[in-house]
Amino acid sequence: MTYRAHLASRLPVGLLAVLLFAQCVSAADWRRDWATLRNERHGFLIAYPIEVFEQREEPNTDEGRVLYSRDGNARLLVGAFANEDGTTLAAYRDYLMQENYAGADIDYAPIKGKWFVLSGTIGEKEFYERVSFTCGGRLINSWAMIYPKAERRFYNRIVEAVARSYTPGAGKSGDCD
Repeated sequence: MTYRAHLASRLPVGLLAVLLFAQCVSAADWRRDWATLRNERHGFLIAYPIEVFEQREEPNTDEGRVLYSRDGNARLLVGAFANEDGTTLAAYRDYLMQENYAGADIDYAPIKGKWFVLSGTIGEKEFYERVSFTCGGRLINSWAMIYPKAERRFYNRIVEAVARSYTPGAGKSGDCD
């Protein structure tokens, strides 16, 4: 099941029609009020709505960023780091499941050749995390959005748009340097 189909299965038919119409009408200008974050070191790109998320402080490293919703109830995390231990995709997925999402109700979790997604609920929060291995597995790229379950309809639309904007990195030159 695709994430879009997953979302559609959770929405009433009338609301789904309105959202799909709004998406079609605004598809050409969906990034108008969005900023693009590009990481110079690792090369990843991601866009996010500036009316929703902001960077509150400068990061300590060049490996990623944490953006916060204006009300502080949601976070958008994005980053990349060298896979110095040679961790496999499956082992890293297991690690995230145990460390970040233990006890979560996972409702969307596709695994493809070089990437996976984990999406579900834990307590009163919803989460969506996409992890991609690039450069022959030497670089781990990820982004995650964590937001209140009570605001899922609002944030699910943002998750889908952010997902369309995301490009995992392949180093500074784009050639896994």
